[in-house]
Amino acid sequence: MSLRSDIEKRFVEAMKAKDAPAVSAFRMLRSAMKNAEIDKQVKELSDDEAIEVIGREVKKLRDALSDFEKADRKDLAESTQSELALLETFLPAQLSEEDVQAAVVKKATELGLSGEAAFGRLMGEMMKELKGKADGGLVGKKVKEFLQNKA
Repeated sequence: MSLRSDIEKRFVEAMKAKDAPAVSAFRMLRSAMKNAEIDKQVKELSDDEAIEVIGREVKKLRDALSDFEKADRKDLAESTQSELALLETFLPAQLSEEDVQAAVVKKATELGLSGEAAFGRLMGEMMKELKGKADGGLVGKKVKEFLQNKA
């Protein structure tokens, strides 16, 4: 079963259970996926493409959650947190900080990169390798730390 059809099945289950927050989250996700299908001019997204769309939606929700917490909007923060938890179940497990650090060190020594001038190249290589497996902000932080310590 494809990821897209699993999402559709869980959407229907949430509707039957009258789970309003889940229905809302699934509607948002289905809309984003439909827009991606239209943009790519395909009938159905592959699982990798669907994971990419889910990742973008999760990032949007995380940004919104931080804004709601800054504005002290607990009601909106709670609903956003539940939507975020639901969507994260569809994403592959994320690497820990230690795993990202180890991957950065390995790739930098492989390519012989050091100094802050190599940030762009190393970051590009790391994102190719860790796409979907680690948050880009965390990867950037670890690359910067590594290059500053090597300089």
